[in-house]
Amino acid sequence: MTKQEIAFDENGLVPAIVQDAQSKEVLTLAYMNKESLEKSLETRETWFYSRSRQELWHKGATSGNTQKIVDIRFDCDADALVVLVDPAGPACHKGVYSCFSDSLLTEEKKERSASRFAIINELEQIIAEREAEMPEGAYTTYLFEKGVDKILKKVGEEAGEVIIAAKNRDPEELKWEVADLLYHLLVLLREQKLPLDQVLSVLEERHSSS
Repeated sequence: MTKQEIAFDENGLVPAIVQDAQSKEVLTLAYMNKESLEKSLETRETWFYSRSRQELWHKGATSGNTQKIVDIRFDCDADALVVLVDPAGPACHKGVYSCFSDSLLTEEKKERSASRFAIINELEQIIAEREAEMPEGAYTTYLFEKGVDKILKKVGEEAGEVIIAAKNRDPEELKWEVADLLYHLLVLLREQKLPLDQVLSVLEERHSSS
């Protein structure tokens, strides 16, 4: 499949769903024409076609919130795209991480999030939001501002605290320290642009071969 074979509609457009390559959060829905798709492939940053302004636009050209393209996928009919990106800031013009931040099913969403590992997914999303929005006063913002050396230092400190708590046979302290370590590991994965899914894949491979 090439860009010439993408099934653009009668207006010469194809919907492009933009998704964070790490957190898997859907960031926005935009449209591409043949020229913007070509520019996206050439520059490896997202370019779209504005239906209201009738012109191409480079995401982040004025705001700095560019989106580095990791992959562009198409569906079975080749008439819709999923663009996986590493965002350099908020995707939404309102200055928030994702354009899809509200829910019509708030209560049902809360019930679904009660699964055992839902908090890991939620933390991964929040960390991605902090990196994109960098809200003042947030601890995660502080870590990203200080950079990888500070994050690594915290991972090392928390790993040491886990060892001490376990050595002391203190389950109450251990659960807090393990929680701290998991959080800082998720921050480190985000800083390194390494999706948690890849780590889980390694675990699956090891399990299947053991």
